[in-house]
Amino acid sequence: MARSLGEIDALIREEKRLTALESQTEAWADGIASGIEPEIMAEAALATAIGELVREAGADAALAMLERMRERVVAGEFDGYRTRH
Repeated sequence: MARSLGEIDALIREEKRLTALESQTEAWADGIASGIEPEIMAEAALATAIGELVREAGADAALAMLERMRERVVAGEFDGYRTRH
């Protein structure tokens, strides 16, 4: 069965998301192994990500993404995160 262009785009986006997650997980593990506290790594990662998003898409896009992430945190999506991805 042939896939639609939308389905192919969704598969590509998911593969990119998983690759990014793998890269971030490896960087996080390297930081922990180097003795860097999780809060310091999180702040650095967020600052880098937000800065890049503002540069690429603008402040409104960054603020919208932050609000979506805030809603996910409030909903408890990240509770026990390490065991769910």
